[in-house]
Amino acid sequence: SDTAMEIINKRAVQETRKIQQSAVTRLVAFTKLINTAVGDAVTNILAIETILKLCNLSPQTWNNMYTDLPYRQLKINIRDRDIIKTRDAERKISSPEGMQEKIDVLVSDYSNARCFVRPSGTENCVRVHAECATQREADSLAMSVGSMVFDFTEALHSRL
Repeated sequence: SDTAMEIINKRAVQETRKIQQSAVTRLVAFTKLINTAVGDAVTNILAIETILKLCNLSPQTWNNMYTDLPYRQLKINIRDRDIIKTRDAERKISSPEGMQEKIDVLVSDYSNARCFVRPSGTENCVRVHAECATQREADSLAMSVGSMVFDFTEALHSRL
């Protein structure tokens, strides 16, 4: 983000401690390597290799640090995808008011869970993405959130 870049550049100028100055200098160089507008895959791979080298990690060690959680994605047809607005890299709903809070309540009932809803760019539908500790929980969370989103949007349409 622009704010993050401002903070990084400010620290690069202000930092006087040698180790921190070296780290900030690397971070500034790193931000110039990556094109955040396009997300170029080759550049991303080179950036990852650089980070792994700096951290003295092999690709295999890094890969072993991560385990996918069981996941479920659902497509929920709604009348008007434009009533749902997102923020925080499309991980949170900003509008309609109250929908994100309902999602958060549903997520809190599950282990190691997260869930987000994204409107389609082309169809009158949303995609529900749910991760949980087990596949059964991921399926259940996705269905619960999908039903809530459908009911919530239908209720909005009935008031119009």
